[in-house]
Order: sequence, then structure tokens, then C-alpha cells
Amino acid sequence: MTFILNEDSIDYNLKKKVNIFKVITIAIILIVSIILIKFKPAFAVKLGDEEIGYVENRVEFQKEVESKIINLKEENVAFVTIDNVSYSFEFVDRNLINEDTVLNKVKESSKNIYSVYEISSSDNEDTVYVNTLEEAQQLVDSLKESYSEIAPDLKITTLYLENEVNEETINEAKIKIAEDLDAKLEEKKQRDKRTVNGIYLASLPLTGGTISSRYGSRESIRDHAHGGLDIAVGYGTPIKATADGIVKSAGWSGGYGNLVVIDHGNGVQTYYGHCSKLLVTPGTEVKAGDIIAKVGSTGNSTGNHLHFEIRINGSAVNPQKYIY
Repeated sequence: MTFILNEDSIDYNLKKKVNIFKVITIAIILIVSIILIKFKPAFAVKLGDEEIGYVENRVEFQKEVESKIINLKEENVAFVTIDNVSYSFEFVDRNLINEDTVLNKVKESSKNIYSVYEISSSDNEDTVYVNTLEEAQQLVDSLKESYSEIAPDLKITTLYLENEVNEETINEAKIKIAEDLDAKLEEKKQRDKRTVNGIYLASLPLTGGTISSRYGSRESIRDHAHGGLDIAVGYGTPIKATADGIVKSAGWSGGYGNLVVIDHGNGVQTYYGHCSKLLVTPGTEVKAGDIIAKVGSTGNSTGNHLHFEIRINGSAVNPQKYIY
């Protein structure tokens, strides 16, 4: 069998193919045009695992984040933290691209971390927070000057907090730390009053009682000025060491009756007379508040009481300069 291809048949087939190609090409162009009109290459933005929107240019958007959020210089802000921002390339509906909205969402998720300055004392747990180092230093200098008698050990520490401290909070903290320093100043004054030649009388010799004879008084039962302080109290009441020391003597001593003498160092000694019972012996080391004897009426005495005496380098002094 023989096929005969003429020129007209070849031209027809070629033209048909060309027309089909043209149609396909036009269709592709139309489809691409429609896609490009409706959709656009963009970057999906995620905060952590949450997708928050789309931006056209990742590099430019990151610059916006840095300039308008991360590097924004607000007062007292040390730095800004945000969740991890990640990007993925996509073709998206043009209407979904809104960089301002995405930027606002990033800003909403950001946290300002404020630098504050803590003023604290090694003697207590109370602290003051202020917003600038200059404020902190001025307050420390002021407190040290006002409370120079107790030389407060104040230090400044830089802290980073999510919340900025306000003026009301600062003032409340200032009042609190001043109250604590006032209490320590008063404690020091009281301690100074009860310090004899460097020895602190930390304890009263008796709990309760009434002063029945003062230092220097002259009464019919003695032929000399009273060298101590008499405190009337019930028989057997515990007598306490007023300060740390070592018992120098404990026994009968003429008009004192049963007497305990404690040596506290620095030339300071305390006497406890007319005891009904002695609970220590010479050489015993005692602490302030330790019970050393019991109240009685031994020796030259007209009733149950403690004769308490303080001596400095052998000379009696008025106990009421320091206690009672």
C-alpha cells in the first residue's frame, strides 16, 4: 500500500499544532496572570509555634522589628525580649499581607526588661528599688549620713525586672528601710547605755522586783553609803548573770551573806549578794542570762532582796547609769 503526502496536508497538520501550542501558551499566561494578580510570593511569620501573618520582605521586616521594638530606647528599659521569630516562604493571597498588623503582634508579645537598682542592708532583708544608679547612690549616701552612728552596711545591686518600679513603691520601701535603721539606731543607743567599760550588760539580774534601796543612800542598817542597788523580790527568785564572764568567787562574804562575784573583763565585775542559794562555783564560765543563784536574805539584810553591784577596777559605780 502506498501513502502519498502532499504539501497541503503537511501544512495543515503543522498549522494545527501551532494553533494548539498558541492556545496552551495563552492559557498558561492567563493562569499565571490570574495567579499573580490574586497571589504573591511572601513570608509567613511565626512567633514560636504561632503563625501571626505575612510580610513581603523578610529582611526589611526584620529591620523594622529591630528598629521599632528591640532597639527602641525607652527610659529605664535595659533590653526587650520577644519570642523566637521565624519565616517560611509561601505564595499567599495578596490581601493577607499586612506588615503593620504583624509588627504590632510582635510588639504586643514583646516584654520590656527594666534595669533597676536594689539598695539592701546586710543586716536585714528589706530592700529599696530605684530606677537609676544616680538615685541609688544619692539614697545610700543620705542614709549613711543620717545613720552614721550605726554605720549601715548598704550595697547597690543592678537587677533586671519585667516591671518598672513607681514612685509610690519607692517611697514605701524608703519608709520601711528607714524604720529598720531607726530600730537599729535605738537598739545601739540602748546597748551603749548598758555598756560598762566595753562590757555589754545584756541581761537584767532579776525578772520583776522593786528597787528598795538605791546607790549612795544612807540607812540605819549600814554605817556607809550604799554601794549598790537593792531589788526586793520573792524568796528563791532566780538571779541571772548580767553579762558573759567567769565566776571569781561564790560563797559567804560577811554583810553580803552568800555572794557571787563575776569577772567580765576590762576591769568590770558584778556582785550578787544576800543569796539564799548559790548555783555556781569559782571558775565557772557563765553567759548573760544564766541563772547563778537564788534570792534570799542572808548577811546584813532585813528582807528578801538582791544586792546588785557594779565595780570598775575595784570601785563601785551606780548601776542605774546602765540598767533599771
